[in-house]
Amino acid sequence: MESIVRRRVLSAAVALAVCAALPFASSSAFAQGAAKPKVALVMKSLANEFFLTMETGAKEYQQKNAAKFDLITNGIKDETDTAAQIRIVEQMIVSKVDALVIAPADSKALVPVIKKAADAGIIVVNIDNRLDQDVLKSKDLNVPFVGPDNRKGARQVGDYLAKHLKKGDEVGIIEGVSTTTNAQQRTAGFKDAMDAGGMKVVALQSGDWEIDKGNAVASQILNANPNVKALLCGNDNMAIGAVSAVRAAGKAGKVQVVGYDNINAIKPMLKDGRVLATADQYAAKQAVFGIDVALKAIAGHQKQSTLSTVVETPVDLVTK
Repeated sequence: MESIVRRRVLSAAVALAVCAALPFASSSAFAQGAAKPKVALVMKSLANEFFLTMETGAKEYQQKNAAKFDLITNGIKDETDTAAQIRIVEQMIVSKVDALVIAPADSKALVPVIKKAADAGIIVVNIDNRLDQDVLKSKDLNVPFVGPDNRKGARQVGDYLAKHLKKGDEVGIIEGVSTTTNAQQRTAGFKDAMDAGGMKVVALQSGDWEIDKGNAVASQILNANPNVKALLCGNDNMAIGAVSAVRAAGKAGKVQVVGYDNINAIKPMLKDGRVLATADQYAAKQAVFGIDVALKAIAGHQKQSTLSTVVETPVDLVTK
């Protein structure tokens, strides 16, 4: 598969984390048999291949650095089960982990329990889906975000799609969970591209990041808007559902589908043209970067309030 790349610039320290042992390995804080930090990685639905990839990458990184930190991984069953994710964070507080690296299921609802974790002295790092900045500010809480610019990533996908459409063509957007920042930013990026290309967005519905819901929403959009020429999906799970809906509607080859995440399941669809494009935001690297930021903070005896605000990670356009 050929990738069309527009790399973001990472800080040197973060980039180093991908290929090397942790840079603080010689720190006196962990010398002489001192207790290893315990890091909790809390993700969204592990039924989503993206987060399974994230978990695998984190575990492999820990295995290569087993002398430096311990890792606990957990996730929820459904993308929208915010209450379950809150309970997991509460369990990690009780377990007295040293750091919490979290991909929140909801950008606002998770903030109070994250505040509770930070108040307990746990270093918290936000990955994948950015926490709502206004809510964080209202709690006087600083949580660094490690992840890609979702709006720019979606714009890349949308711009590529626009080259395969005509000005005035109708399109539909299938959004992730609408209360999440990454869903909102990807939708904004898709809209930016469609506006620039002169396409008309005639439908916007949430598919909750899931295959079945994406399929149902895509079917509704196609039935209500028979002239739709493309479906822009906020993740690859929903794109897979949309592909099935397009086929069921007898419109294979007539309605383009794009996604976001570059999970393994989407690759055969890219190859045979059922999906035109997606974006790779490197799930495993996000986890590694997030863990590294947390461990550096612990090694440097930093407080939550002093941590850097944003560490931007790569997102690349992927086509056939």
